[in-house]
Amino acid sequence: MKKQVTSWHAVGAQIAHFRKWSGLTQTGLADRLCVSHDKMASIEQGRRPVDLALAARIDDLLETKGVLAVAVAKVPKKEKYPLIVADLVEFEEKALTILTYEQQTVPGLLQTPEYMRAVFDSSYPPVGDETAEDWVNGHMDRQRIWTREHPPWAHFIIEEAALHKPVGGPEVMRGQYLRILELGRLHGLGVQIMLTKQWPHAGLAGPMVLLENPDHDFVVFVEGHRVSTVLDSPEDVSNLHLKYGMLRSQALSPDESARLLDGLLGAS
Repeated sequence: MKKQVTSWHAVGAQIAHFRKWSGLTQTGLADRLCVSHDKMASIEQGRRPVDLALAARIDDLLETKGVLAVAVAKVPKKEKYPLIVADLVEFEEKALTILTYEQQTVPGLLQTPEYMRAVFDSSYPPVGDETAEDWVNGHMDRQRIWTREHPPWAHFIIEEAALHKPVGGPEVMRGQYLRILELGRLHGLGVQIMLTKQWPHAGLAGPMVLLENPDHDFVVFVEGHRVSTVLDSPEDVSNLHLKYGMLRSQALSPDESARLLDGLLGAS
């Protein structure tokens, strides 16, 4: 498979070029910036993003007159996230409507930072602490859509089993229950829980996210192990929209779901 080249490869190459021009080794630059040597190597190789604050510090240190900060600011937003969710993030930014069905974890747009970090910490193969922190920051940026002047209309169906999985331990889960309840009270945002004992069940084929764009067209985002797919054919969209409607009818009502979460809070 051909290796994907992103804007971060160009940014990393620029940093390496300016570093050498300044007479610094990669280790020397890492030490001056107080970052790990592994992080510096990953940045120069284009394997990890650079936040704007770090780019500005490198500009100051290497006297590059803001070139790197400008380059980082111009990186397309979708490239600032892990590839598995990059397409999803691009659609979320403009979505009028977001409909999400999730089985294994709380949906990313509802997660607390502590819950996110615990999810990334459980990744296998493991990811480094700094990479996990970058991902947490990126995922929290996604949640800014709730503070837009006109946030999207959104609905989430979460499998009950995901709420019983002790991600990060009792305190993390308690904070996560509170966060779901808080967001569930927002105008235009609904949460329903699918009981584990529910049968029949329309969602056995896996999770999905349906997104409506400003032209009122829908796409569907589905993902698995290290792969994600965006479906936009009218037949696929129609079939999965009908499936989502059936899932809504099979899940607990929003009020019943809130009471279940209150019960979990009382038991935690």
